[in-house]
Amino acid sequence: QVVAVYGTLSDLLSVASNKLGIKATSVYNGKGGLIDDIALIRDDDVLFVCEGEPFIDPQTDGRAQEELTGSHTDWLTLNVGGRYFTTTRSTLVNKEPDSMLAHMFKDKDAWGNKQDPRGAFLIDRSPEYFEPILNYLRHGQLIVNDGINLLGSPALFVGVLEEARFFGIDSLIEHLEVAIKNSQPAEDHSPISRKEFVRFLLATPTKSELRCQGLNFSGADLSRLDLRYINFKMANLSRCNLAHANLCCANLERADLSGSVLDCANLQGVKMLCSNAEGASLKGCNFEDPSGLKANLEGKFLLGVDMEGSQMTGINLRVATLKNAKLKNCNLRGATLAGTDLENCDLSGCDLQEANLRGSNVKGAIFEEMLTPLHMSQSVR
Repeated sequence: QVVAVYGTLSDLLSVASNKLGIKATSVYNGKGGLIDDIALIRDDDVLFVCEGEPFIDPQTDGRAQEELTGSHTDWLTLNVGGRYFTTTRSTLVNKEPDSMLAHMFKDKDAWGNKQDPRGAFLIDRSPEYFEPILNYLRHGQLIVNDGINLLGSPALFVGVLEEARFFGIDSLIEHLEVAIKNSQPAEDHSPISRKEFVRFLLATPTKSELRCQGLNFSGADLSRLDLRYINFKMANLSRCNLAHANLCCANLERADLSGSVLDCANLQGVKMLCSNAEGASLKGCNFEDPSGLKANLEGKFLLGVDMEGSQMTGINLRVATLKNAKLKNCNLRGATLAGTDLENCDLSGCDLQEANLRGSNVKGAIFEEMLTPLHMSQSVR
């Protein structure tokens, strides 16, 4: 209260009694000095009146009360991202003594923690993710509010894990990592069926690039489908039925075509670099592109493959493995077979005019009924 001081000390005590609703008997200055004469009061002095009890400095009274109750050592309030949490110092310190929270509140003011006007310690983190951590420190279990399913909320799970890492709650980090791993659905490695793939094809605009890289089509029936320009790089196409399929300019690099059937498939301009077609059937396939685009089967594994009657003008089979392959009546005019393993191949009836056989292995190969004579300069071993 601000009052005008006039008259005698008795007059001042009377005014103070009326203003404050007490029976004022003594007046003290700001330093606790007892005033017995009104002449001792100066302008702007802060006076304290009482009903006869000893002077108590208000600035030290609150501190003394805290020491009396022990609140400075245990109970405290945290302001986490604008939300208030009341807990004890022992909760933050005892369970994880090496954590950041423990170091922050183990010794009073050791970290110089900032406080808001209400005296709550400020922590600039997400309250949504902090609450489960505080509950864990309280109970030793991961507990969230009613209606929140942590297992059904992957984003919340990950958020709490990141907060646990930030605060260094090691035991909770391990618990969360195991829980997240167990909550993830098992990976589905089952092959894609013809029905699923056709639905996929129909839903894709014709001008969009279709990427099937690394997908599993094992054993699928993809016969007679238009598969032009599709990226099948590193895909599993083993034991697939691709008969009469249009694979023009498709990318089959490093794909697994072992045991597949590609009879009469259109393979113009196809890329099959380092793919595996062991035991596959490619009878009557067309690799010849009128525009001059040549199929690339460089390094392809074609052990025991059946390519009888295929059109492969200008095809690149450099350093490919064609051991025990059936290439009867194939058109290999101008083909690149340099360094190719043709051991025990049946090349009878083939057209090898202008084919490059330098460095190829033709041990045991059959060259009967050749359409054009094979010059020794074409093969060196």
